[in-house]
Amino acid sequence: MSKQIYFDHNATTPVDGEVFQAMKPFLTEQWGNPSSIHWAGRGPHKAIDEARDQICEFLGCSSVELVITSSGSEGDNLAIKGVAYAKKKKGNHIITTKVEHPAVLNPCKFLEREGFKVTYLGVDKDGMLDLDELRSAITPETTLITTMFANNETGVVFPIKEIGAIAREHKITFHTDAVQSAGKIPINVADLNVDLLSISGHKLYGPKGVGALFVKRGVRIVPLIHGGHHERNRRGGTENVAGIVGLAKACEVAMRDMAGESARVAKLRDRLEKGLLEGIPALRINGKRDSRIPNTANVAFDFVEGESLLLSMDMLGIAAASGSACTSGSLESSHVLNAMGVKAELTHGSVRFSLGRSNTEEEVDYLIKEMPSIVERIRGMSPLWDTKAQKGIELDFD
Repeated sequence: MSKQIYFDHNATTPVDGEVFQAMKPFLTEQWGNPSSIHWAGRGPHKAIDEARDQICEFLGCSSVELVITSSGSEGDNLAIKGVAYAKKKKGNHIITTKVEHPAVLNPCKFLEREGFKVTYLGVDKDGMLDLDELRSAITPETTLITTMFANNETGVVFPIKEIGAIAREHKITFHTDAVQSAGKIPINVADLNVDLLSISGHKLYGPKGVGALFVKRGVRIVPLIHGGHHERNRRGGTENVAGIVGLAKACEVAMRDMAGESARVAKLRDRLEKGLLEGIPALRINGKRDSRIPNTANVAFDFVEGESLLLSMDMLGIAAASGSACTSGSLESSHVLNAMGVKAELTHGSVRFSLGRSNTEEEVDYLIKEMPSIVERIRGMSPLWDTKAQKGIELDFD
């Protein structure tokens, strides 16, 4: 393999050089427990306080509104289960969508087994939520609405501010999973009408094993992890000092570079899509193209099996994904594309390209150059494709 090209930044990102340098002292020199009152704990404790302030600046909240977590998944679980149990006496109804990440869907399914009621809203063929359907789903028992900010598979961005306005109108707590949005598009919780918002370090060039949950002042949550008095009694456990410092530095770098980098990556994404559409017949872009995070393209190839496509790409050094990283070991079709009404054979032939800071025009052009022959070879093994191609039948993607 002569090349190594990474188009899977929605799965994880490499740790930024500035982030790594910021973390190093807390892995070697300042290794003390930040809860210790002696000299070994004072440096780490101060570093956490400063890091918390930086993360809060990134999100637009105050330090008392931030809970440090181990991941976006933990943040989602803490938000959903924490609010559900805290407000159980008021009502037991939760509203979410069919296209959420498993870190949201599975806590909701768990709560259903605990006696809660959950409404799973659908999306249209472009992956967009119908706000009228959301309004109609609200009942007097509804205590929580939880929707993602941007979809991890298609990149489609939901109208978070409008959803939040509906939630506030009905005095319902609103949580959004912003894991795929953070660092790609601006986030300010004060402008979004959100009560809880979760992010993850490793999705924005920070380390794995750390995340954060914004909890608006006055919102009560029941802890998932009981222990010491950490995180204002909302999450027990000795703090991951190096990880927290790394997340803070990643947030700082993202704030500084976001505008220019997002514009650059969006041009690369558009170049990639244009090149594939022009060079390969019978493919389409999944998701609303004018409402996406700038780095994500989900492409459906008819008469192509996605796993074969990914393996063929990998042999040429190109890394991409089919569905989300958390389900990459599954043979099930994408629940996101299923909810959008994409034909079953197309969901199995869909690939997600998610670009990032390291990607270049040359890498995109290499993909555009190599993909037609890969697709042609795989399609050549399908008698159905050969029949349609010979007859010149126009392929229907609806």
